[in-house]
Amino acid sequence: MNNSVTTTARLLGAGLRALLVLTLVTGVIYPLVVTGIAQALFHDKANGSEIKADGKVVGSSLIGQSYDLPLKKGQETPEPDLKWFQGRPRNGLGSNSVNTQYKLILSGATNRSADNGAVDGKCTAKSEEGSLCARVLAARAAVIKDNSTADHQVSASEVPADAVTSSGSGLDPDISPAYADLQVHRVAEKNDLSVARVQQLVDDHTEGRTLGFMGEPRVNVLELNIALEELVAKS
Repeated sequence: MNNSVTTTARLLGAGLRALLVLTLVTGVIYPLVVTGIAQALFHDKANGSEIKADGKVVGSSLIGQSYDLPLKKGQETPEPDLKWFQGRPRNGLGSNSVNTQYKLILSGATNRSADNGAVDGKCTAKSEEGSLCARVLAARAAVIKDNSTADHQVSASEVPADAVTSSGSGLDPDISPAYADLQVHRVAEKNDLSVARVQQLVDDHTEGRTLGFMGEPRVNVLELNIALEELVAKS
């Protein structure tokens, strides 16, 4: 009996010591070491890839933002503020989802197939309302209308895919150089700038493929708009 109690007490003591040691190693030492390495070697990324303007944090390079006009009385969907470069459509999990406002409560794709709403294999005016085809056609028409200026008419063939479709998460902060280029004339006109100066701004903020072969060239919309704001202030 005494041997049994002694053995049990010894096992409990060993288990308790192991628990304390593992708690200290995995719950205190390991997190502190990883945090220290991250802060020392990857300070920017470890703190959320923050972007600052005028000394204040205005966002993250990893999360998109909206550039809309204030809601008017009776409006449910704000209109885009066309003096700024616009990001991708924010459909995410659906037009009524919380992440249409770039909120991080949830994110995801609509999971609609590429031919959702297609008629005879094509997206047409007959496509069912609310379908992917109908959304793409409406978005394309809006892009053409918004970005056509007095001296530059946008054609349907110029509209890239990322101008009319949301990303898989609905939170994408980047657009393609083609979509940024398409907005140059409109942004120049709205801000009383020359097309050449705005185009140079886009070129300066176009990032190439990661390591030269991964991904696609891209333009971070927030960084581009911060640079645009600075250019307008100087002008």
